[in-house]
Amino acid sequence: MQIRLLVFASAADQAGFRERVLEYSPEETPRALVQRVAPALVPDVIRVAIDCEYRDWDTPIGSAEEIAIIPPVSGG
Repeated sequence: MQIRLLVFASAADQAGFRERVLEYSPEETPRALVQRVAPALVPDVIRVAIDCEYRDWDTPIGSAEEIAIIPPVSGG
């Protein structure tokens, strides 16, 4: 199966890319997927969304079409 991985803001700088299409298995988790393709990212300080819904890093991906990696943001 294929999934689109989107990486935003400072997380994209750490990962070295903003978007990739990757092969995955439905039982794989976002944590395992990111460790495989962007080991520099630290899940403890970054949020993950599966098909536009925030999820736990250890939730199986299932039949999702998209994962988004969202770092903390600040603003004023």
